Amino acid sequence: MSNFTFKPAPWVPFQDEEVLKKLRPMTAEDIVKHPNPNFRIHIGPNATTAEMCDMFSMIMRSDLMDEKFTFISGNPCPGEYTPVTAAINARRINCRNVHVFTMDEWADDQGNIAPLTYQSGFSYSFMKYFYNQIDPELRMPLENIHYPTTENIKYYSDMIDECGEGGADAIYAGPGWAGHIAFIDPCPELIPGFCDGGKYIIKDLDDPYFQQPAQVVTLHPLTIMQNSLHGVFGQSGDIANVPPKAATIGPRDVLHAKKRVECHGLATYGTFSSWQRMTSRLITHGPVTPYVPGSIFQLMDVDLYMDPVIAQPIQVMETAGY
Repeated sequence: MSNFTFKPAPWVPFQDEEVLKKLRPMTAEDIVKHPNPNFRIHIGPNATTAEMCDMFSMIMRSDLMDEKFTFISGNPCPGEYTPVTAAINARRINCRNVHVFTMDEWADDQGNIAPLTYQSGFSYSFMKYFYNQIDPELRMPLENIHYPTTENIKYYSDMIDECGEGGADAIYAGPGWAGHIAFIDPCPELIPGFCDGGKYIIKDLDDPYFQQPAQVVTLHPLTIMQNSLHGVFGQSGDIANVPPKAATIGPRDVLHAKKRVECHGLATYGTFSSWQRMTSRLITHGPVTPYVPGSIFQLMDVDLYMDPVIAQPIQVMETAGY
């Protein structure tokens, strides 16, 4: 056995090697066990489908019960939302009671949030592949669709709380490479006191970390690299084409949500390769810390759906290339 050791690069958010060694060999059977019984980890194929089914069922319920349904939407992916809108149209579900808040949006180097016309934007995608795909007779009123703007970002969290009477009825999310929820990246520049080398542990929901509302943040390098692999940026590592900042909901909005659904199912264009495998382990079984923002779910009531390919152990694969 080699005794070769090293410290990770200084920009790596979480660096506790003892924790990482413990997480790498975890199997699906290990992962589903958690000390918080309200943090429910479900492992099964097509994890995204389970998340979208939950969303559809809540939208349908809002019509049948004639009740308001306010939800925070994750990054719209046409392949995920198209079945939801198709089911809405096929079942003639009226969305009059549905209010949607998109959770994040790109911003330029000066902090100006991208407009609805930005083709690589999340709000653009949501309008094109979700809202506009619903039959006009069934759509929610346009004023029920909310997205971060330069004008509203300072009170975006207040908008969510007001519409949802204390918080969104549901939040649908999935982690980024840096462990973020939305663009709540490790150690955003507007959070003094948390950049302490990764030692800060969040012990409970009274921690001041949860007081943070929506804001514009500078993105972690991992987030920029991850998004350079997305289709809207050409899947080509074109990191200079990814905006350096973004608007995002805050931990406050996650805490206030009445229902939380998380999906871990991203692989590199359908292969075994996935940056999400270690991120998922840190979120579900690592310390609860701002250096892995998604780890806050461990303190909450959550349904987390994980694809079996993400639950595979992490091990040396000598003959595999990129």
